[in-house]
Amino acid sequence: MSNYSVLLVDDEEEVIDAIQNKIEWENLGFDVIGSAENGVKALELCEKNQPDVVITDIKMPYMDGLELSRHLKDEYPGTRVILFTGFDEFEYAKEAVHLEIEEYLLKPVNAQELTEALKRLKESLDKERAEQVNVQKLQNYYMESLPLLQTNFFISLLEGRVREQELDSYISDYQIEMTMKENVVVVFHASTHHIPENMTPLLLSISVEKGVENMMLDNWKGRAFTYLGNTVLIVGLPSSTDITRLTDECDRFCKWADRMMGATVTAGVGRPVDNLADLSASYDGAREAVSYRVLYGTKRAINIAEIAPHEEQDVSTSEHTQLTELFKAIHMGSEEMVSQSVDAVVEAIHQEAKTVNQYNLAAMEMVGSWYRFCTNNYLNFDEFTGGVKDPYKEVQQMDESMLKTWLMTVAISIREQLKNARNNSLQSIIVQAKQLVQNRFNDPDLSLDLVCSELGVSNSYFSSVFKKETGQAFIAYLTEYRMKQAAKRIVETQEKNYEIAEHVGYLDANYFSYVFKKHFGLSPSRYRAKYLGK
Repeated sequence: MSNYSVLLVDDEEEVIDAIQNKIEWENLGFDVIGSAENGVKALELCEKNQPDVVITDIKMPYMDGLELSRHLKDEYPGTRVILFTGFDEFEYAKEAVHLEIEEYLLKPVNAQELTEALKRLKESLDKERAEQVNVQKLQNYYMESLPLLQTNFFISLLEGRVREQELDSYISDYQIEMTMKENVVVVFHASTHHIPENMTPLLLSISVEKGVENMMLDNWKGRAFTYLGNTVLIVGLPSSTDITRLTDECDRFCKWADRMMGATVTAGVGRPVDNLADLSASYDGAREAVSYRVLYGTKRAINIAEIAPHEEQDVSTSEHTQLTELFKAIHMGSEEMVSQSVDAVVEAIHQEAKTVNQYNLAAMEMVGSWYRFCTNNYLNFDEFTGGVKDPYKEVQQMDESMLKTWLMTVAISIREQLKNARNNSLQSIIVQAKQLVQNRFNDPDLSLDLVCSELGVSNSYFSSVFKKETGQAFIAYLTEYRMKQAAKRIVETQEKNYEIAEHVGYLDANYFSYVFKKHFGLSPSRYRAKYLGK
């Protein structure tokens, strides 16, 4: 460890020489780096050398020792000061306690006295240095641990364990940069039933996380980490409309993972939230979206807001886990799954209720959960009670068999209503897309991206539902419609190929002829000759 540096200040040269020669500086742990004959010169040397200790006389020309001490306190607060004072200056110097002078020594200076003062000063400086080293070690440890601390913070957000009033403190302490207006959670689920060759589930999970970091975080501000076997991506959205662009990029990643890694990855996109404290709701939506892969397929991105626009996240009930499972079965399970969940709900109520009062309370809580479930899905529960006018009262009177029958009736009727709502939503999207094609087929800029932008849905979702409902991809449908319009115009007019091409949205007549021949097996001119008999 290096010695502490000392600057000597006195207007008497022989005093400085005596101090330098009588003190065993090296043995005490100090090095004299220079001297000055007044406070002005001493400040210049302090600026240049930043000494640890300044030993100065009080009475000097131009700037005395007390004024020098004031400057040192203001400009170099870490520098320690030892003052030499004459007998008549001693009491005056002691009054300057606000200058935080380390030692006051009466002149003439005694070598033994100065040595003892330096020993005390060395002990104090060593202690301070050790504390600084410890602080630096803690700072280094903190910076090394920061990524893990940040991940733990985000996990706490996902689990809803961070109170809103604590957010600012955590964000500051963990140096979190989440300044966007809205934030959204994406869950990337890699199927463990389709592990690529030479990989383990752990390696697959790591590969997906690294892939998400490399491909997604170049374009989006956020954080990716592994949680409960899935890769979780938290993204800040510049605006709420960017959710469709994010969904499409997630979809491209899933297809890349299949092509490059042989991994079956499904991305679930939650709903954006404008408060980080509500991030758990977005996470729940993302996980729910992933579960819809049984209906919409894997290797793609699924946006919960698109597939379930009227199926708001159910406010999770703590009354019965089985009831939550029943609500999930209503959303996307088979009738058999609904029946099994109904049996589990009834069994749980009867097992947990030890008295009549407990049973009545459980029944009322269950009815309340049904009302909340319907409200969150824009439904009126009173329309699905199967003739029961006062569910809160009448359900309490039902025996086990009656309760099962009633719950099954309620669940199936709501399931059908939600299914019809989804189908109506899908049909509405398809009708609107076809209408856009009919109205704007002659627009060269009409494309999948433009249609999705007009409809406010992602390319991934639209492409999936359009093909499912029509049996063909949107671009194939658009091309077919344009070709039909072109064929009609070829037969009914005498327009030239380039005129017909422009009318159906093709700026390049040669490309139009190529597409037409590929579609009909004949060039436009031969098609005209065939149908006009020429």
